Amino acid sequence: MIIDADIASYVGFAGYLAGSVLSAGAGLWIMRSGDKARPDRAAALAAVALTSIWCALAAGLGPWEPTTRLFETGRNLAWIAVIFRLFANDGRDESLKPTRPVIITLALVQLLQPVLLVIETRYAITPQLQALTHEVSAVFGMLVAIGALVLLHNLYAGASAQARRILRWSAAAVAGIWAYDLNLHTLAYLSGEEPSLLVALRGAVAGAMIGVLALGANSRGADLDFRPSRAVTFQTLSLLIIGGYLLLMVVVSKSLTMLGGDFGRATQVVFLALAILGAIIWLPSQRMRGWLRVTATKHLFQHRYDYREEWLRFTRTVGSGSHDAADGPSFHERAVKAIADITDSPAGLLLAPNEEAQLELVARWNWATIGVPAIAAEYELSSLLERHSHILDLDEVRAGHDRVGEVALVPEWLREAEDAWALVPLIHFDRLVGTIVLARPRIERRLDWEDFDLLRVVGQQLASYLAEQSGQQALMEASRFDEFNRRIAFVMHDIKNLASQLSLLARNAEKHADNPEFRADMLVTLRNSSDKLTNLLARLGRYGSGQAQESRDVDLVSLAKQLAKRFEHAHPVQLTRINPAVVLADMEGLEQALIHLIQNAVDASEDDKPIYLDVSSDGLNGQFDIVDTGGGMSPGFVRNGLFKPFVSSKDGGFGIGAFEAREIVRAMGGRINVESREGLGTRFSVILPLREAAQLLSSDAQFQTNDEVA
Repeated sequence: MIIDADIASYVGFAGYLAGSVLSAGAGLWIMRSGDKARPDRAAALAAVALTSIWCALAAGLGPWEPTTRLFETGRNLAWIAVIFRLFANDGRDESLKPTRPVIITLALVQLLQPVLLVIETRYAITPQLQALTHEVSAVFGMLVAIGALVLLHNLYAGASAQARRILRWSAAAVAGIWAYDLNLHTLAYLSGEEPSLLVALRGAVAGAMIGVLALGANSRGADLDFRPSRAVTFQTLSLLIIGGYLLLMVVVSKSLTMLGGDFGRATQVVFLALAILGAIIWLPSQRMRGWLRVTATKHLFQHRYDYREEWLRFTRTVGSGSHDAADGPSFHERAVKAIADITDSPAGLLLAPNEEAQLELVARWNWATIGVPAIAAEYELSSLLERHSHILDLDEVRAGHDRVGEVALVPEWLREAEDAWALVPLIHFDRLVGTIVLARPRIERRLDWEDFDLLRVVGQQLASYLAEQSGQQALMEASRFDEFNRRIAFVMHDIKNLASQLSLLARNAEKHADNPEFRADMLVTLRNSSDKLTNLLARLGRYGSGQAQESRDVDLVSLAKQLAKRFEHAHPVQLTRINPAVVLADMEGLEQALIHLIQNAVDASEDDKPIYLDVSSDGLNGQFDIVDTGGGMSPGFVRNGLFKPFVSSKDGGFGIGAFEAREIVRAMGGRINVESREGLGTRFSVILPLREAAQLLSSDAQFQTNDEVA
C-alpha cells in the first residue's frame, strides 16, 4: 500500500495536524466536563496529552524522526496505563492481580523500542542490519498491540452490564488505536517497508479515537447509545462487502502477475473479466440484498423491525394510489403489497368473505401463477379466523401442527402451493373483512413472535381501511340509486302513457280499419307491443322489491334449446350437456336473466368463438351454466364491479343488467356463481332448487309455521 511520496507527505501533515488539534480539544473537554471520580482520568489525560504532542512532532518533523519515535513510546506506555486503570474503573484492579505481570511485560517490551532506535541510528550501518532492526521493531509493536487488545477483550467480556455502560466508549477508543497499530505493524513486517498511506493517516485515526474517548468521559456520555438506522447499517455493510470484493480482486490480480509472461497477463485478464461478470450478476441480486438485510437485522439489532419505518412505508403504500385504476395498482393490490413488504414476501393474495361467508379471491399481487378456485375456502375457516384472529403459519399446517383447529379447514390448494407461507386475517370490530395470503420470502425463515405481533396490528389497521372503503362504496351506491329512482319515475310515467295510447289505437283500429287483412296484422302488432310495454311497466313497478312472480315448473333443458335457437343467427351457441332438470321459477323472469347473461357472453366473445350452454342437476338443485372463451374478468371486478349497479365494462353500458339478473334469480330462491380468469373466459352458473326439493322445503316451512301458531 505505497503511494506517491509527495501525496503521502501532504496527507501525513494534514492528518497528524488534525490529530494533534483533536487530541488537545478532547483533553480540554475531559478536564472541564469529564467525571472527576473516574480512576482512569489521570492516565487518560496523560495519554491524550502525549498523543497530541506526538502528532504535533510528526506533523512538524516527520513520523520517523527520533524525537517523534520517543514520544510515540511514551504515548504507548500511557495507553497501557489507561488499560490498567480501566480495570480499576470496573472495580477489578485488586481481583485481577494476574493482569499486572502482563501490563509490566507489555511496558518492558515497549521500552525496548528506544533501545532499537539507538541501535538503528548508531550501529545499523548496513542495509541488512537496518532491515533486521525494522523487523524486530515491527514484531515488538505487534506484540504490544496484541497484548493490549487481549486485555481489553478480557476487561469488556468480564464486565457486568452496568459496568459496560461506563467502559464501552473508553474501551472502544483504546481498542481502535491499538487495532490500527496492529494492522500497521503487521503490514510493515510482511512487506518489509512501512505502508505509507497507513502511516500518513495514523494521526487522524488517533485523534478520532480520542474524540470517542472524550465522549464517554462523563456520566452523560456513558449513557449514550449508538443506534444507527437499518438503512445506514445496510448501506454500510453493502459498501464493506463491495470494498472487500474489490480488495480481493486486487490481491488475486496482483498475485497472478507473479506468474510472469504472457500466461500471467492472460490469466489476470480472464480473472478480472470473470470477477466483474460475477459482480454484475451477484451484487445487485434481490436474493443477495435480502440475505444481507436478514443477517444484519439478526445480528446487529435487538428487534427485527424498525417499527417507525415499517409504519411509514405501510401508510405510504396504501395511500399512494391513483384515481385512475389504469395508471397503477388498485387499492386491494396495494393492500396486499403493504403487508407483503413487511415480511419481504415477493407476492400475495387478498381473499374476502362473500355473502355466505365463503372466502373468494379479490386481488392478487405479483402472483399470477397460483391457481385459486372460485370458492377459495369454506365458511368454517372464515369463522375460525374471525373467532381467534390467529395468523396461520402454513408450514406448520402442512406439518400437522394444530393450534386452534385450522389443520382440517385450510383448503387443499393452499397446502399444495409450496410458496404459500402465511395467512393473515384482517379483523375489524370482531368481524373478518378479509385475509392476506403471503408468499414465502426469497430468504427462507420461520415466523416468530415479532412477525405475529406486527402483522396482527397492521392487519387490524388494513381491515379498517377496507371497511371504510366498503362503506364509502355503499353510500355512493345508495346515492346513485336515489338518483336512478327519481329518473325512473318519469320513465314509468311516459311508458304508462304510451301503453294507454297504444291500447286506444288498437281499439279504434278495430272499428275503422277497412282492409280486414291489414286490420288483422295491425291488431296483432299493436297488441304485442302493448303487452310488452305493460309487462315492462309491471317489472319496473316491482323492481328491487325482492318478490318474484308466481313460480311454476320450468324445464331447463327446453329453455336452453329455446335460447340456443333464439341466438343461432346472432352468434354460435352449443349445448354441451343436457341432463333433465325441472325447477320452480318464474319463467318470464328466468328467461330475461338468462338472455342478459348469454348476451354478455356474446359481447365478450369473438365472432367465431361459440357460447356453451350446460344443464345439470345434483339431486337438489338445477344448474344452468353459460360459458364463454372471451377476455375474462379480474377478481376485483367480479367482486366489486360485476353486480354493482351503474358499473359496466362496456362502452356506454348502464351497468344495471347483471345486478337485475342476480336480483331476479335471488327472488326465486336461487343464486348466481361466477368463475372467471383473465385471458381464458368466464362461467356464469344459475342455480335454482329442483321442483321436488322446493316442494319439500315449502312443506317444512309450512309445517314449522303451523307449529308456531299452535
